[in-house]
Amino acid sequence: MFLVVFRNRKRAEMDGAAYQADAARMEELAQAQPGFLSFKSYVAEDGEVVAISEWENEAAATGWGRHAEHAIVQARAREGYYASYTLIACNSPRIHNFTARDKI
Repeated sequence: MFLVVFRNRKRAEMDGAAYQADAARMEELAQAQPGFLSFKSYVAEDGEVVAISEWENEAAATGWGRHAEHAIVQARAREGYYASYTLIACNSPRIHNFTARDKI
């Protein structure tokens, strides 16, 4: 698995409707990409957003990063949506799972 964590803060003056439309389209496109596994996004109380996407491998994640329509929206986001962001990518993350079992 290849993990991508995208932490960001939006600009106060950004066009919220345009951002939502772009975000919905990017999620739709990402889900259709070869190697896509999952995507979730969380908003902290202070406004920071953390988006996590999982891919089968680095090539799949890189392919998504270079998708033509995604590249156009990335440029628009740097110009008008994001005040700042950090992208963290990790190949073969260490994964620990736990599932509670009900007591009988």
